Amino acid sequence: MAKRVGIEVSLAVSEAVKLANVDVVAAYPITPQTHIVEHLSELVADGHLDAEFIPVESEHSAMSTCCGSSAAGARTYTATSSQGQALMLEICYIAPALRLPIVMSVANRSLSGPISIWNDHSDMMMSRDTGWIQTVAENGQEAFDLTLHAFRVAEDSRVLLPVINNLDGFTLTHVIEPIEILDQKEVDRYLPPYQPQMRLDPEDPISIGPVGMPEVYTEAKKAQDEAIKSAKPVIIEAWQEFGDLFGRYYKPVETYRTDGAETLLVTMGSLSETAMTAVDQMRANGKDVGLVRIRLFRPFPFEEFLAAVEGAKQIAVMDRALGLNGAGGPLATEVKAALYDEVERPYIWNYVAGLAGRDVTIENFVEMADGVEAAAADGLRAGYTMINVRE
Repeated sequence: MAKRVGIEVSLAVSEAVKLANVDVVAAYPITPQTHIVEHLSELVADGHLDAEFIPVESEHSAMSTCCGSSAAGARTYTATSSQGQALMLEICYIAPALRLPIVMSVANRSLSGPISIWNDHSDMMMSRDTGWIQTVAENGQEAFDLTLHAFRVAEDSRVLLPVINNLDGFTLTHVIEPIEILDQKEVDRYLPPYQPQMRLDPEDPISIGPVGMPEVYTEAKKAQDEAIKSAKPVIIEAWQEFGDLFGRYYKPVETYRTDGAETLLVTMGSLSETAMTAVDQMRANGKDVGLVRIRLFRPFPFEEFLAAVEGAKQIAVMDRALGLNGAGGPLATEVKAALYDEVERPYIWNYVAGLAGRDVTIENFVEMADGVEAAAADGLRAGYTMINVRE
């Protein structure tokens, strides 16, 4: 039976990986991801997880090892953060191209420079176009559940793509939350033993990942694009199955008090819960504001997002990464692309906030809602504002 316990979120993720019965964990420690792989090494050393734990010399080696083990048919896991993900980025492009169903947790953290160990979504955005499926956890329970979901989706024969589950560094990774930990029999009902569709075999040697000449490269990329687009129904199906078994249902896009709301906030990650409190406060004061939370970032859920914002007059998109392109943040770019063909599209203003762990308060979300309404009323050309920045 499932057991509800108070546990650090990082350790809950490790427990989910154990319940997934992984075969290989290859990882290098980096703040704030370290507790995840540290606990996994203990589980292996103590005999609670029958797996190979490979302590590599760098994140580049970690992802290289994961590609090798996954290609050999092993259920494979790793975790990283920030500069570590930057170091493994070269190999991150290779995993989806080879259709390797690796699962990776990313404890989201800002990128240098200057050096910062605190949380934002810079690393997540750095890897947005590598070809990995990406989900975003809002709290500890989601971090646990989405880890199991990631294996279920990645290894589905209709998908065979690697999956990143993002969880905010420190804000989630290092806090203790009440989390329902499933037992092994329950997880086994949801996640069957891994049956690799393709694998390296010493008895039947083949080459994988050879040079792609101009005659084949475009078609290879087209195949990748079709694969990740085709994964979305499987992602949704796997969430439905999880809900049917365990009572917790997830969707690519979640809404909160959006009925009749003319102004919507758009968020991802743990700050969505602060935004919900802000929405409650504004609603209590007679302000028609709602919240749209993105859980599936890649492939981006265009149809679900359009349905969630239908009827809104203005949208305030909060980014936790700065695009450094003069146009604001990456999430706002996705939102604008989603709404581009809409005849009656709402007015959009982007807010960049919470960089490197800077606080984003209830008052800041009220400020965003008021700001987008004022900008729309003044007819300002859509732009962006950095919240809590000293100028």
